[in-house]
Amino acid sequence: MTLILNILWFIFGGGFVAWLMWILTGALLFITVAGIPFGWAAFRIAGFAAFPFGKDLVDARDLGEARMIGTGLANFLWIVLAGIWLAISHILAGAGLCLTIIGIPFGFAHFRLAMVCFSPLGKRVVYH
Repeated sequence: MTLILNILWFIFGGGFVAWLMWILTGALLFITVAGIPFGWAAFRIAGFAAFPFGKDLVDARDLGEARMIGTGLANFLWIVLAGIWLAISHILAGAGLCLTIIGIPFGFAHFRLAMVCFSPLGKRVVYH
């Protein structure tokens, strides 16, 4: 079922657009040296945005990884510079998809991506 949902999401639910949005954001962040960690986080989330069903994004500390110093400050800078705009686009897309019964699961996927927009650093994709 997750395979079917992921394929439908990528084609009709905005998965391709979400993936492209995160890839372009990551590429823009790689232009500066200071943006490279943010770029890696954006690329990691791009894979999740393309096929979100059957996966979760969790804090790396939940997996036993140590949190890097400054991650909180870096996430704050991310919110101000890029995260708020990505979150707004995911919220609008999710609200639009939730207007139809068929689009509700895809709308909820956009809402999950909107939450990730506020703290992408220190997140890891896990399969369930």
